[in-house]
Amino acid sequence: MKWEEIGNQPCSIARTLSVLGDRWTMLILRNAFMGMRRFDDFQANLGVTRHVLAERLKRLVEHGILNKVPYVERQERFEYRLTEKGLELYPILLTMVTWADKWMDEGLGAPMALEHTTCGHQFTAILVCSECQQAITARQVKPIVTPAFFKYLEKSKQA
Repeated sequence: MKWEEIGNQPCSIARTLSVLGDRWTMLILRNAFMGMRRFDDFQANLGVTRHVLAERLKRLVEHGILNKVPYVERQERFEYRLTEKGLELYPILLTMVTWADKWMDEGLGAPMALEHTTCGHQFTAILVCSECQQAITARQVKPIVTPAFFKYLEKSKQA
């Protein structure tokens, strides 16, 4: 299967990867969640080529994850702001942070703490069941194929 076709699979992870599936995109999102908005700031912070950055930002805008908003009209300079759709990616980044802090800290500890502004406490993100509010682990989840699976499968055969 070609990388361009990965989003046609009847798989939610594959469809997400078709938009977010490279290191630069995830680092752009990290920076956007930390308040970065301008092209030159992304480029200076990440050290990515201007071409690659422009391509990734364009894809995030096309998928409705970022909005491109002018901030200097004469020079056509733009900021990139997270949309509601983009903001809903935050749990993915929090889960990555939690995993890395547990498994990749090299004995140095977490490089950054997370503070919940509502209660003022530092926290570690956990995934909970929407129905019973209990923490979820991989051993407690059973995937169940839905009728939509077959619709996606049919759609991917047509593509």
